[in-house]
Amino acid sequence: MLTRILMVLMLASFAATCAFADNGYKEGGKDIGQGVKQGGKEVGQGFKKIGKATAKTAKKVGKATGHAFKKAGTETGKAFKKAGQETGAAVKGK
Repeated sequence: MLTRILMVLMLASFAATCAFADNGYKEGGKDIGQGVKQGGKEVGQGFKKIGKATAKTAKKVGKATGHAFKKAGTETGKAFKKAGQETGAAVKGK
């Protein structure tokens, strides 16, 4: 009878020890999870800042390129117009 009572007490204490140990692991796991989550947020914000800076730079380069093409197109158009006028004048004999 005493042996059975001791066995029950030992099993109960073992179960309680396991429950406390699991709780510690759970808390440690939560802390690690929160750390990973925070690190992921910081990395994401860093990528967002890099993306914005890259977009601004690309926009500036794109505007400059667009203005250069517009200027070149205007000058080319003027040159063709002048060449056409000169050709027309030559054909007419002026």
